[in-house]
Amino acid sequence: MIQAIFQYEFLQNAFLTGLIIGVIAPLLGAFIVVRRLSLIADALSHVTLSGIAASLFLSKSVVMFNGLNPLWMGMTFSVIGSLFIERLRTVYKHYQELAIPIILSGGIGIGVIFISLADGFNTDLFSYLFGSVSAVSRDDLWLILGIAIVVLSLVIILYKELFLLSFDEEFGKASGLPAKALHLIFMVMVALVIAASMRIVGILLVSSLMTLPVAAAMRIARGFKQTIFFSILFGELAVIAGLFSAFYLDLAPGGTIVVSSILLLLLAIALKKWQVMRK
Repeated sequence: MIQAIFQYEFLQNAFLTGLIIGVIAPLLGAFIVVRRLSLIADALSHVTLSGIAASLFLSKSVVMFNGLNPLWMGMTFSVIGSLFIERLRTVYKHYQELAIPIILSGGIGIGVIFISLADGFNTDLFSYLFGSVSAVSRDDLWLILGIAIVVLSLVIILYKELFLLSFDEEFGKASGLPAKALHLIFMVMVALVIAASMRIVGILLVSSLMTLPVAAAMRIARGFKQTIFFSILFGELAVIAGLFSAFYLDLAPGGTIVVSSILLLLLAIALKKWQVMRK
């Protein structure tokens, strides 16, 4: 595959996109897991599916939508979904977790409607569901790179604030932090990363790349910064192993990346048990 990467542009796009996603997805995943909001990734991924299905339907029905990259509408739906989650979390103050299944259900329902209007599944939609090496264009790569730069910049700038709100939200609010604004910024970042990751991992599996590397990292890390470091390391290893497996076995990269993540998680668990037994 290494030799083929230098020969074919679509492999370059897929490999570089995978490396970028391998950084930003586990990075935000570390904050999501600490906040015990892992299901948010699932909810927003289904909302993103609605946007993709809507874009594919409109591209067949409305002339002005012909040639529009479905990623743009998927991102739009995902960001809107993140805003609704934050709004519902304020409406249900004592039952904030209700916001996630509400948005998840809505995303599935709207997605099914647009898929039905588009006369069912097609090849394009399947590539978004499970990921595709050949479907990543150079425009997708530049868009995902732009998202990564924005996300990395915001995490670096707001790291202390995000860290404090993740571990002790009440103290953060008492300290004068603009909690609502920070939550909103974080949710929008998560929405953008989910929409960006679906090209490689697939909509139905993107949440796995945000949580499995973090779960593996938490078994061996000492402290939150180490958790972030190992999460990104495991994310990159899973993406690289998954893309190579998908290339040589002619499989959807989403599945191979997730299976690679699971194997790394099992390895981390075994390593932790071995360390405990040695003591």
